[in-house]
Amino acid sequence: MGTNIERAYLLARERYAELGVDTEAALQALAAIPLSLHCWQGDDVGGFETSADGSLGGGLAVTGSYPGKARSPEELRADLDQALALIPGRHRLNLHACYAELHGRKVERTDYGIEHFQGWVDWCKARGLALDFNPTYFAHPLAADGFTLSHRDAGVRRYWIEHGITCRRIAAEAARQLGSTAVTNFWIPDGSKDLPADRKAPRERLAASLDEIFAEPIDPALNLDAVESKLFGIGSESYVVGSHEFYLGYAVARQKLVCLDAGHFHPTESLADKISSVLQFVPGLLLHVSRGVRWDSDHVVLLDDPTRAVMEEVVRGGFLPRTHIGLDFFDASINRVAAWVIGSRSTLKALLLALLEPAAKLRECETAGDLTTRLALLEELKSLPFGAVWDEHCRRQNVPVGAAWLEDVRRYERDVLSARVSGGTPGRSFV
Repeated sequence: MGTNIERAYLLARERYAELGVDTEAALQALAAIPLSLHCWQGDDVGGFETSADGSLGGGLAVTGSYPGKARSPEELRADLDQALALIPGRHRLNLHACYAELHGRKVERTDYGIEHFQGWVDWCKARGLALDFNPTYFAHPLAADGFTLSHRDAGVRRYWIEHGITCRRIAAEAARQLGSTAVTNFWIPDGSKDLPADRKAPRERLAASLDEIFAEPIDPALNLDAVESKLFGIGSESYVVGSHEFYLGYAVARQKLVCLDAGHFHPTESLADKISSVLQFVPGLLLHVSRGVRWDSDHVVLLDDPTRAVMEEVVRGGFLPRTHIGLDFFDASINRVAAWVIGSRSTLKALLLALLEPAAKLRECETAGDLTTRLALLEELKSLPFGAVWDEHCRRQNVPVGAAWLEDVRRYERDVLSARVSGGTPGRSFV
């Protein structure tokens, strides 16, 4: 125990032990929690389909034009490798269907198979990663009018139903090969810009479409289905078919996972407060950790109060075994690899802070009606040497401590990213 990091950790461990907190147990628990790292941060939700028209649609928007974004599966995987090397722990890949490797061919989304994602599966297997999946219900001519699974045209609905069925099969096969259950998350952009005359019929069609998609039984050891709501989007400001109330009711009735996205609610709503309510009635929870700034803007996650509150609730409630944690942000105004690292490390810090709470003591105070001590302890925790425990976690996981990771990103930008924008000659850094 000769380094400053180790010495600081020993002192921090003693401070936390005074409150009955075992930092070793917290570190062990944190090391076992995987984040599902979203592929779409690396290329601004572009994907690799030959049929894509270049527009996202569906109320999605990516702002910024930072140089060096990934242009191919190989470049995207290289960028993910660099990010994962700087994030402590063993994690997962969260893959959207539009990242199929079609090798220049036009393939309908209804015809996708595991062969179009085998490159991703092989990449995960070589690194000991698992994989989660998402059907892509945007950036397609049949989604251009803002409706997919709730579309009034039965032919359009059929297309998107078949896409959903296909995606569940792909996820299950990937899970079989990788030996870890996949979560397949369903989000659709359906809604209208102005006030609709009929709110009921689209929701009836959506429920029927989802029932068809989920009709095929798939071993839950291979695939778990999640449904994701949204408050509003660009072009769906007045009405979203898949509202929180719709999907919560659907998930309870069909026993599906509920996806709670940190940017998909009103800014004054507490996402943390929803967790213990939802998990009374559904088998599990998918969290999309993001940061909405006045709207669902998907800013890079910070160690802020809302993120801390979510992780505190998951840990305090004993919900970790039933909670799947995925990241969902895309910022093209900063280095994209750095965005992955910042958001992931911030999320893990929030989890560690929650794991370092004296949960039993806090509950004991609350049960005894000693609310004074409860509040005092919660405030005292804020000044305990959490940073020393985090640094020790990074040291043990063999990733850079503190801001040292930023130099690795700068080096990667000079050696790799700059060549993507300067005619193939590396050497320029934009950081």
